[in-house]
Amino acid sequence: MPKPSLSDLLAAGTILRVEVDPSSKEQLAELQLSMLRIQQGVFHQRERAIIVFEGFDAAGKGGAIRTLTETLDPRSAVVWPIGPPSEDEQRTHWLYRFWAKLPHPGTIAVFDRSWYGRVLAERVQRLIDKPTWKRAYREINQFERELIDDGVEIIKIFLAVSREEQLRRFEDRLKDPYKQWKLTQADLDARAAWDEYVEASDDLLRKTSKKRTGWELIPADDKPYAHLAVLRHVTSRLSRHRDWIESEAEKRRRRSLKRELAQLGETPQRDS
Repeated sequence: MPKPSLSDLLAAGTILRVEVDPSSKEQLAELQLSMLRIQQGVFHQRERAIIVFEGFDAAGKGGAIRTLTETLDPRSAVVWPIGPPSEDEQRTHWLYRFWAKLPHPGTIAVFDRSWYGRVLAERVQRLIDKPTWKRAYREINQFERELIDDGVEIIKIFLAVSREEQLRRFEDRLKDPYKQWKLTQADLDARAAWDEYVEASDDLLRKTSKKRTGWELIPADDKPYAHLAVLRHVTSRLSRHRDWIESEAEKRRRRSLKRELAQLGETPQRDS
């Protein structure tokens, strides 16, 4: 199975500018309902799922996460925005802060950025030396393998935005006083290191796409398209939970109907 490549996707150019079906609003509502059913299945089966979002600044991770989670019950879905480690976290193994945020039974954890910062921002900004970030690929793969072996489902999404679209979104933020806070010097520094980030992203996608923890690379220049693509991928990967809850609901419906008919002294007809 070929590994996803950010540089190949960006080189294609036109792939990043896709058209959304006119019925996308209806599709979105259906997928969000499916996501709610999935959450109910995860909750009642006491399962655990992790959804990781990565991508460049202004790739639309926050909007995609809002679309994914806005119909979910907040009691069993948590979103973790990940920034630089605190002073206390820097005194522990670098993966410790992520172990502390893993989902409890019956919950879905969404990571807005994640442990992959080790081989993206920390690598490109030279916050760690080369042997350290090269070792991190093995540490990440082992970390995720342990989670998978313990029954946790992991979905990893990388939102790909073109350099031109990122600039347009940065300019929009500068013009909007309510969004200016979202543009920082770190964002500008990262844009200046665009080519290094692309190279680091390619390495990440190639070295950490495993059979059960593969990456989904989604073109994100068009936000409605990206939101639909995210929901389609996540609901497809977690569909067994939706199927389970729907099956259980049907069993309960039949039992309830049987009891009600028994009270009326009637025999329920079998479904054809």
